[in-house]
Order: sequence, then C-alpha cells, then structure tokens
Amino acid sequence: MISAKTVSALVLAAGIGSGIVGCGGSESASSSETAAASSSGANTATSPAPNVYDIALAWRETSAERDMLYRQGFNVARDRLDAALQAQKPGDKPLAVVTDIDDTVLDSNTYWTELIAAGKQSFDDAIWDKWVENNGPTATPGSVDFLGYAKSKGVEVFYVSSRDQGEDTQKFAVANLATVGLPFADDTHVTMLRDSSDKEPAQKAIEEKFTVPVLLGDNLNDFKRVYYVKSVGERKGLAEQDAAEFGRRFVLFPNPTDGHWMRAVFGDSEPADTPEYRTKLRDAATGK
Repeated sequence: MISAKTVSALVLAAGIGSGIVGCGGSESASSSETAAASSSGANTATSPAPNVYDIALAWRETSAERDMLYRQGFNVARDRLDAALQAQKPGDKPLAVVTDIDDTVLDSNTYWTELIAAGKQSFDDAIWDKWVENNGPTATPGSVDFLGYAKSKGVEVFYVSSRDQGEDTQKFAVANLATVGLPFADDTHVTMLRDSSDKEPAQKAIEEKFTVPVLLGDNLNDFKRVYYVKSVGERKGLAEQDAAEFGRRFVLFPNPTDGHWMRAVFGDSEPADTPEYRTKLRDAATGK
C-alpha cells in the first residue's frame, strides 16, 4: 500500500515538475533553459496551468498498477470470505462484509478531473457535492464482481461512510451505489455519517448481528477510530501495531489525493490552498 510520505511526494512532484515550486525556493527553470525553450518555438501561453494534483491524478487515471491494487484487494477479500464460509457451522451468526464507499467501492476519478479543470488546488466541497448529486462516481475495479459474489453466497454487504450533502446525503449515496450496480444499495444496508467520521459505532452495531470476516477501506479510519490522530509518526506506529490485520481482516485500497493521512500532515483532511499548505506539502515530501 502507498504510505502518506510517498503520496505526499507524488503530489508534490506535480508542483515541482510543473513549475509551482522550485528546488530551494528558486525558479524551476534556469534562464538558459528558458532561452532554449523560446528558441525552439515553445508556446508557454497555451500550456495548461500547473496543479499540485497533476502527478497523483495522472497515476490514478492511467496506472494499470492502481487498477491491479484494487483487483488484488478484492481477491484477498474473496479469499477471506471463502475461508469464513468454509468455517461456518450451524447456529453461527450470518456473515457480512462491511465496506467504506468512496475510493473503496466507488471511484472518484471524475471528481478530481473536474476539480483540476476548474483550476482548484485543494478539495472543493461545492464541486464534490454537485458531482455526488449528478451520480458522478463509477465502480472501482473489481468492486462489483466481489460484492456480487458475496451476495451470491448469501452474504450481506453493509456500507458505512461519511459524507454531507444535507438532507439528501442518504438518497444520493444509495443512488450512487445502485447506479453502478453494487448490491444491497438500500437504506437498510447504507449508513451515512453526516456529522462525524467515526465509523466504529455503526460497525459494532453490525457485528452484534453478523460475523464480519473482512472490512474494506481506503483510509485507516475505515478500520479503527484509534488511527484518527494528527501525527504522522503516531499514525504510522498505531498502524504498525496492527500490521498482521492488513491483507487479512483489513483490506486497504490506494488513495493518493485525500484522506486522513492529509490530516496528519496538514491538521485538516481537506486543507485550503494557502502558502502554509504549500510549505507543509514540500516539508512532507522532503521528510521534514
């Protein structure tokens, strides 16, 4: 899986590579390089505006490795589910899969391309809310196959996620899931948290009635609330204590553009684009 430091480096690379920031605070191209570009007829006036998300979004959009990380995760989840099905005995609680939604079973790539097209350099709630309302998400690679397989085995799927689009939050989430063909897209199986990102109470309520052999998410907080801390080092240490759970009960998917890893870096999961944000981004990418 991709670490917060690696992701930050990827995102920063977009800024460095496209000229947002230069090494040591200097200009990103020397005068001789600029002259060479001019003499070759380069038309900088028509170049797209640089964006700190460029390299991360290029990876999300084009990388076969990303797609296979999703396939790999869902393959692991299927193996864990099959093992649980084989171990079940008469009288046991029924099995269930519990999953996050965004960037776990629903893909947000088209949101990010809209954000870049709008010239935004940080998460934008207005664009996000409209994208959700318009059924912008698509299915992540392998999600429909795995959750459909779970349903075919008599295993229920519960979605626990946090969003806030006002009173329509639940309706939009159910519609997003149903539109891409994911099973159990109904109010009984979908729990949307508007005022909190703490999923543990909802998860524990499910576990009172079901045995949950696998949890799916793109964020450590999708598995345990204890990871919700504002220190990169502490967050890594807490995750390391549970290393044996990953690839077993916890199946983690890649997300280089948002999540609580950003909270540990910036103090906010959705930081505004400020000079302080750019400085912290550079510091994170250089291990400071």
